[in-house]
Amino acid sequence: MELLLKFLSKNGLLLAFAGTAFIILFSQFFAKNILKNKIPATALAVIIGLILAYIGGYITGGKNGIADIPAFAGFNLMGGSMLRDFTIVATAMGVNYSIMRQAGWVGFCALFVGITTTFIAGAIMAYLWGYTDVVSMTTIGAGACTYIVGPVTGAALGASSDVISLSIAAGVIKAIGVAIGTPFLAKYIGLDNPRTAMIFGGMIGTNTGVMAGLAATDPKLIPYGALTATFYTGLGCLLCPSVFYLILQHL
Repeated sequence: MELLLKFLSKNGLLLAFAGTAFIILFSQFFAKNILKNKIPATALAVIIGLILAYIGGYITGGKNGIADIPAFAGFNLMGGSMLRDFTIVATAMGVNYSIMRQAGWVGFCALFVGITTTFIAGAIMAYLWGYTDVVSMTTIGAGACTYIVGPVTGAALGASSDVISLSIAAGVIKAIGVAIGTPFLAKYIGLDNPRTAMIFGGMIGTNTGVMAGLAATDPKLIPYGALTATFYTGLGCLLCPSVFYLILQHL
């Protein structure tokens, strides 16, 4: 057992990839055979990942979830920003740019409309929950955009750790909701071509939810939705701690 633990500790990244592959395979099997595809496999995999992160954090009392267990330390690197950004860039490489241009100004405007409306909804919810100071409202409103924009905004504004945690939770709930709801709503909103996929990604924004939802709808649409969703995250990180924060200060 000691030799096994030592081997796993030295090959943490390999174990992280193998563990993730197993989770995905299990999710696909469970979603197809048990849930009859009522919940996308990718959404199920995200839920399993969150449960494992909670268990790891509960056992160790750490801050990195399951990665705080030495044998699973490789998840810290695998789930880090380097590989995350690499996968986003790799996904975007599947885009046909002649089709992308067809979205035109509509896709561009969708980014601003999506970020603004989501931020307003998140800030209102924060106010209703009793977080009435500008920093907290901005951070939670940013978290409603995505669970990446929330902590980035909170760190920039000096928000407390509990507020930043709430912003992450808001983004995660949104991502799971989008992943589950997209296949059911796709036919009602015309989500069946690259142009609408780009507008959808710009309006919704959360990369995880958009890609999971499009995977369950039509995998060919993933690169287009992921492209504008990535811009959404970057634009949110720019607007939330600056423009939106200053606007809230003067209200």
